[in-house]
Amino acid sequence: MPALWIAHVTVTDEDAYGKYAKLAGPAIAKHGGQFIARGGRYVQLEGKDRPRNVVAKFESVEAAEACYHSPEYQEALSHARDASERELLIVETTE
Repeated sequence: MPALWIAHVTVTDEDAYGKYAKLAGPAIAKHGGQFIARGGRYVQLEGKDRPRNVVAKFESVEAAEACYHSPEYQEALSHARDASERELLIVETTE
C-alpha cells in the first residue's frame, strides 16, 4: 500500500535549513518519493502550528522508512536538526 511522509516544520535557521532542503529533495526522489504538498497554503485546526508542511508519497511504509534511514537523507537531516522544530510521520494510505 502507498504511504505518506508528513512533516510539520518550524524553521529556526533559514540558512542551515536551506542546506537540508537542497539535499533532502534528491534523497527523497532517489527512494521513489514524490512531493504532493510542499510549503503551500494550509489551515491549522488543532495542535501546534507549524508554518511549513510537506507531504511526499511513497510506494510503501517500508520505502519511506528506508528513505529516512538512508545515508543521503541522514546527511540532509544533519542540517535540519539544529535549524528547525519538526514532527515527521509515515502513514499508510487506504488506496
